[in-house]
Amino acid sequence: MKYYIIAGEASGDLHGSNLIKALKAKDSTAEFRCWGGDLMQAQGAEIVKHYQELAFMGFLEVLLNLNTIIKNLKFCKKDILCWKPDAVILVDYPGFNLRIAEFAHENHLKVIYYISPQIWAWKQSRVHKIKKVVDKMLVILPFEKAFYAKFDYSVDFVGHPLLDALEHDLVTPNNWRQKNGLSEVPIIALLPGSRKQEISTMLPLMLKTTDEFKDYQFVIAAAPSMPLSYYESFIKGSKIKIIVGGTYALLSESYAALVTSGTATLETALFEVPEVVCYKGNSISYQIAKKMVKIKFISLVNLVMDREVVKELIQEKLTPLNLMAELNKLLHPKTRAEIISDYKNLKQQLGGKGASQKAAEIIIDVMNK
Repeated sequence: MKYYIIAGEASGDLHGSNLIKALKAKDSTAEFRCWGGDLMQAQGAEIVKHYQELAFMGFLEVLLNLNTIIKNLKFCKKDILCWKPDAVILVDYPGFNLRIAEFAHENHLKVIYYISPQIWAWKQSRVHKIKKVVDKMLVILPFEKAFYAKFDYSVDFVGHPLLDALEHDLVTPNNWRQKNGLSEVPIIALLPGSRKQEISTMLPLMLKTTDEFKDYQFVIAAAPSMPLSYYESFIKGSKIKIIVGGTYALLSESYAALVTSGTATLETALFEVPEVVCYKGNSISYQIAKKMVKIKFISLVNLVMDREVVKELIQEKLTPLNLMAELNKLLHPKTRAEIISDYKNLKQQLGGKGASQKAAEIIIDVMNK
C-alpha cells in the first residue's frame, strides 16, 4: 500500500512517525510520502514539505501568509495526483487537511483522519464536511466519540498516542544532570513552545519569575527545530540552562513547570509534573477566537478531566506576578499531591497504551475492505 500522510506540526510529526512504524510492522511493503518532519523521515518516509514551513498560528497570521498557504495547497493536490497513493492519512492540522480531504474524496482516494481536528471547540459545522469526505475518523480523546455521535457519525477511539511515545522516555540516565551541567537542586522546567512566535512572547514572561525562586534551578526546553542561539539571546548573562531536543528527559527530572498551551501541557501531566499553563497571542487573533471558541478550558488536561486541574493563565492574566503566585502554589506539598492524583486519573481516561497499533489495525482493515 502507498500512504500519503500530512502532518503540519511537531506533535503531528511525532504521532505520524509512530503510526508509520505500526503500519510497517503490519505491511512490510508499505510506502510513505509525507508532509511532516525528522521523526517521520527517520521511519523511512519521504518528506515532501517539512512542518516548519507550514505552521502559522492565529487568524491574523494565517491571513498574512495566505498566499503561501494557497501555493502549498495547490502543490499538495498536484503531488497527490502524481504519486497516486492508495490512501491519504491526515493528522490534525484542520485548516489545510480538511481541504485536502475534500480534494482526495473527489478524486476517489480513501481518506483516513488520524487525530480529529478540534471541531468540538469551534467550527462544529465542519462535522458535516467530515461526514461527507472522510472514510474513517480515528480520535484520541475520550469525549470525542460522544461528540461525533451527536451528529450520527461513528468514529473509533484508539487512545492517546502520547502514552506510547512516552513509554521509553520515563527514565533518564543516572548521569543526565551531570552531562547537562545541572546540580541536584530541584528543577523548574520552562516550555515556551516550538514556534518562534510563541517563544518570543512566552519566554521573556517566564524568565521574569526566575529571580524569585532561589532554591530552584530553571531549565529551558528548546525545540530542536529552533537554533540554540535564538534561546541564548533571551538569557544573556544568566545561569539558566537550555536543553535542546531533550524535553522528555527534562520533564522526568522536573519538580514543576511553566508550559505554553498545546500538546506540551498533556506531556507534562503524563510525566506527573505540576504545571501552570500559559497562553498569550496576537490580540486580534485572540479576540476573534474568544467569540468563536465553545470550550471552558484551553489545556487538554482540563478538557479531558472537565474541570480545572491545572491553572491556566490566558492573555491579560499571563503576567509575571500571576506566574509567580501560581508557581508558588505548585511548590506546596498538598497542592502537588492533589494535582498528581488527578494526573493518574487522567492517564486512565486517555485509554491506555497501544494507540498507534490500534490505529494501524483499523487503517489496514479499512484498506482491505
